[in-house]
Amino acid sequence: MLTDEQLLAELEKRFTENKESLIQLQKLTLELKEVNKKLEESEALKTHFISNITNEIINPFAAIIGLSRNILDVKKEDWDKVISMVHLIHSEAFNLDYQLRNIFAAAKLEAGEWIPEITNVDVNQLIKSTTEIFKYEAAKRRISLRYDFTLSPGIEKSFYFLTDAEKLKIVISNLLSNAIKYSFDEKEVHIKAWVENEHLVVSVIDYGIGVSKENQKIIFDRFKRLDHGINSINRGHGLGLSVNKAIIDLLEGKLTMESEPNKKTVFTVCIPPGQTQINPDTMASDGNEFLFDNEGELF
Repeated sequence: MLTDEQLLAELEKRFTENKESLIQLQKLTLELKEVNKKLEESEALKTHFISNITNEIINPFAAIIGLSRNILDVKKEDWDKVISMVHLIHSEAFNLDYQLRNIFAAAKLEAGEWIPEITNVDVNQLIKSTTEIFKYEAAKRRISLRYDFTLSPGIEKSFYFLTDAEKLKIVISNLLSNAIKYSFDEKEVHIKAWVENEHLVVSVIDYGIGVSKENQKIIFDRFKRLDHGINSINRGHGLGLSVNKAIIDLLEGKLTMESEPNKKTVFTVCIPPGQTQINPDTMASDGNEFLFDNEGELF
């Protein structure tokens, strides 16, 4: 038999437990509603993303086909027109190749099928060759590309770093593409690379429109764009930076950004040396090439 005091204490205890359970249930319900809302947003964003991707592929293809047809109709005395159209074809093919590489990378990352392939990479040569690929795109906007590779005393010039050459090249390509796209005309894009505490650090600095604090929160989201306007300067769809973030996470590194709107933006990549079971003498001077080599000729 319980005394009145014990009975009241037990009732109070059970009332408190029920109240806490109710609070937890309400909290869980709110969390489920939030998850459901995010899932709905995700589906809508994916649909919008697919629409953007379709345009990014179809438009360059249509331009290449149309320009090629026009070249066939050009008379011999109008050779200057041919040269101009060939430049346009190169530009469209370059952009198409670049977009497709990001799409394929995103698909592999989403499926969890992309694992690091670690080799000894000549980082200096890799960044140089990647920068060279973007020189023509930069020249169209009269933007100069400057690259500095700084090594601490005691490190040889032929420096090799254990990482994935292909993935590192995609990361740098995406950063360079954005830097050129959002720079003001006749400005400079500065690429800097150095080794700090055995980590490879690469910074890409542009002097352009920058990124607002609000947009900095979503800039790495795979299915979001910073601007949905038809005439927006931002033709991208957020894929490149999200791919970069996923690759850097895969390599156990960090990707950070600092930006002052209408002044400058700095993206910095910091990655540790990769772990590998391969022969330490295996070398890789470069990642997979784009469709065009440095001279603009097809492989």
